[in-house]
Amino acid sequence: MNKSVYIIGEIGQNHNGSVDLAKLLVEVAARPVVDKLFGEKLSPIDAVKLTKRDLKQELSASQMSRPYDNAHSFGKTYGEHRERLELSDEEHFEVYKHTKALNLDFVETLCAPGTLKMLKLFSPDKLKVASRDLTNLPLLEMMAETKIPIILSLGMGGVQELEDALAIITKHHSSVSILHCVSEYPTKYKNVNLNSINYLKKHYSQYTIGYSDHTIGISTPVAAVAMGAEIIEKHITLDRQMKGTDQAGSLGIDGINRMVRDIRNLELSKGKEELRIEQDVAAARNKLERSVASLKSIKEGQLITIEDIHLLSPGDGVKWADKQQILGKRAKTDILANEIIYPKMVE
Repeated sequence: MNKSVYIIGEIGQNHNGSVDLAKLLVEVAARPVVDKLFGEKLSPIDAVKLTKRDLKQELSASQMSRPYDNAHSFGKTYGEHRERLELSDEEHFEVYKHTKALNLDFVETLCAPGTLKMLKLFSPDKLKVASRDLTNLPLLEMMAETKIPIILSLGMGGVQELEDALAIITKHHSSVSILHCVSEYPTKYKNVNLNSINYLKKHYSQYTIGYSDHTIGISTPVAAVAMGAEIIEKHITLDRQMKGTDQAGSLGIDGINRMVRDIRNLELSKGKEELRIEQDVAAARNKLERSVASLKSIKEGQLITIEDIHLLSPGDGVKWADKQQILGKRAKTDILANEIIYPKMVE
């Protein structure tokens, strides 16, 4: 049985600063997924993810005070905008409890050392290192010291940055997952390079390898699973038309359902490295395959030769490879033309 893909619905800042919206997104992620064609109940998303920033450790003072006036702004300056989008530690804890009550894992992206104080309230199932913090080695050290499993995103880093990060983390533990990622929003398909998953699986096989997606739609994360990704992370939202820079590039409610459905069905589709005839194919096989049949009318007692037979459906009779069960035998009764010749009809 193939290992189930760990799907993370990234809420990020799509809660727009509202703990109630965040909880609604958790409820959407927890919804059951059903393949309506076959009536199969499929596993839903495994986890949701929030992001916690410490605005005192975010950007330079000049960047935080710069004007930020656009359709997606929640404040006149970038600092005000970021402050409006932050949930408090206690609100993160509230979303965490709501998530666990719905039987989902909770993943937290921590963006600065100051955010680790939130871990006094609760312990997320996993900690996420954002692409921009792959080189933030002091932060990685502090996160690794918690012994909580860590997910690294490679949206802005290459081999050296990854090696440096792993050297820090693995001093404390080896529960590390590595996500191929491209920090372009949305990511152009020509820049996705899913073959990076093959590279990571080959050179970092001791770790869990996955993919964090920023493309539009669901085809790329589904393809990543086909290439062996064991974790998929994708932004989710209640409505792609909502205010916020990440909303339009996220999956809405229907998109979430379709992506999870297609990934779970792909898992079922992988099967084993073998050739076999599925039991569910038996009916089609009997209906459509060919069996030895009379090419023309055959009289009772007549010796049946190769000139007397050909192949017709259904497939519940003698196959051509076994035609010797019929040839050289005599018909027990008259056989009409173009009828299946079953072994019981000859002697």
